[in-house]
Amino acid sequence: MKQTTAGPKREGHEVENEQDKQTVVFTDEISGRNVVAMDSAYDVDQRNTGADVCVNASYCGVLPARFISDHAPRAAIGMDCAVGPEGSAIAGLWFLEALNIPAAVADVMTAHLGNGVHLYEHGVISFSNQLAKDCGVKKGMSVKEAALLLLTIDTANMSSAETTNRTIMQTSSDGRHVVATDSIAFATEEDSERNVLVTAGHTGRSAVPYLLKSKPWGFICSDGGRGMDDSGIAGLIIVEEFGLAGATVDAKLARMGSGLSHYHDGVISAVNSHAQTRGVEVGMSASEASSILLQKAQM
Repeated sequence: MKQTTAGPKREGHEVENEQDKQTVVFTDEISGRNVVAMDSAYDVDQRNTGADVCVNASYCGVLPARFISDHAPRAAIGMDCAVGPEGSAIAGLWFLEALNIPAAVADVMTAHLGNGVHLYEHGVISFSNQLAKDCGVKKGMSVKEAALLLLTIDTANMSSAETTNRTIMQTSSDGRHVVATDSIAFATEEDSERNVLVTAGHTGRSAVPYLLKSKPWGFICSDGGRGMDDSGIAGLIIVEEFGLAGATVDAKLARMGSGLSHYHDGVISAVNSHAQTRGVEVGMSASEASSILLQKAQM
């Protein structure tokens, strides 16, 4: 592998004023792939398709993400521009995720906007989509390190139905687990009357068939923002007659669709009678509540 500070300009492509807007800052000599710095997301072109990590000093809203997706590079890194109302400055992360393109953004206070090479040299990651996380990209990582991971690590080629992201968070003395996963639909037979599931969907009535099918030892889901007439937590009460102990976390604090966020960031917002009997309380962290559900015998 070789690295350059500013890197050679790209050749064989006509650009305005005969000056290429892409700078190769790193090359993997084994694969021939490049990390390419550019000042704008609009500078991504067909040379990058399926091969390069494009470090572009733009915000990562849906509009620039559309320009990036037109040429579908291997991965992209932009800037968070203070995130903005409704997450508008980073919404492109998930637009790109839906198109199977790993993407991340750097904290805008760590590098110069509009200067791709400076972003590569100085930027620090603040947010990433799940595909980038699967490559090992983490908050606080340098853009250089993140770009190398995105350049060299391949994400698994699985359908959405196959991507469960099941992670064991705790194990009891008798071999049962707290499992964080992104949906109750990803429960398996091994969870039945054995594991505590921390999942990232709401707990409305549509979750009930999945809960009854899997019959976990205990469960923690999202309250989905509660919803009209507390419809987002209706499943807690419905499954009580079947003996299931469950709780929800506040959707304003944990990211729906991320079981790991529910485990690490979740704060209990509602409990059913079985979970309450075991000692789970509103205001408790999801990690503590799941530990209690795991260790206490079912009543």
